[in-house]
Amino acid sequence: MNQFIFFLVSGAALGALYGLLALGFVIIFKATEVLNFAQGALVVFGALVVARLAVWNFWAALAIGLVATVMLALGIERFLVRSLVGRSVLSATILTIGVDIVMVTVARTEVGTDIIPLRDPWGNTLVTSLNFPLSRIIALFVAVGIAGAFFAWLKWSSWGIAFRAATERREVAALMGINLSRLGSVSWALAGALAVVAGVFLTTFPSPGVSLDLGSTVLVAFAAAVIGGIDSPHGAVVSGLFVGILQVLSQAYLEGGVLGGGFHEVLPWLLMILVLLVRPAGLFGHVGVTRA
Repeated sequence: MNQFIFFLVSGAALGALYGLLALGFVIIFKATEVLNFAQGALVVFGALVVARLAVWNFWAALAIGLVATVMLALGIERFLVRSLVGRSVLSATILTIGVDIVMVTVARTEVGTDIIPLRDPWGNTLVTSLNFPLSRIIALFVAVGIAGAFFAWLKWSSWGIAFRAATERREVAALMGINLSRLGSVSWALAGALAVVAGVFLTTFPSPGVSLDLGSTVLVAFAAAVIGGIDSPHGAVVSGLFVGILQVLSQAYLEGGVLGGGFHEVLPWLLMILVLLVRPAGLFGHVGVTRA
């Protein structure tokens, strides 16, 4: 029983981080209708900045990493994506793929195959009752707290009201004076901040540190976003938790059997395919109604 609880909490911690990354995909899509495939590069960039500067002070490095990644995200949105959004959303989405490839290539020349320790203050501390990494418990609480704060902000702040109005009827919102460009910038800034938080906790113990493989984790979060509904913030968080828990449990109990090794790595994509076949809008996504 203790072993099951260990895996369940591990999956919830991983899933909460998936949820933050999936939320980054969703808020940009809802604000701009662009799928931001540069999110993986933002995660790697933020984690690298923190890891490099944490030699002096972790908290200062985290603050600098947040600011630097948010500024990078705003730069991508302002100077690259914004010029295409009004003309072709598809082109803007493809552009983010190019940005991701360029940034990862640059990072590869800097990092190569090295693994950079994060030097976080929690280290390899374990919670003795379950021998569970303290960093994962902190990650779970931080991720849940951030998600809760985001939804409260979305519901009661003026930005949240504008965001919900713009995502329901963009043309009407623009006519009512809502600045859609500013809304897009805020969504990219939020996605950048979420990328840093998730990247930092994904590279803490028991992870050995920051490597370029970190970017591939974002693809799992994208699958979670699609499962929940690419236009549903709540769905992103719920499906992220669901995918994380299923991944860890399948790795613990199903690996090495009939399904073979590595099944947990393809599980999110199998779930995504199944959900799309049954419900193309995702489990919590908005289903449009078309009259004949």
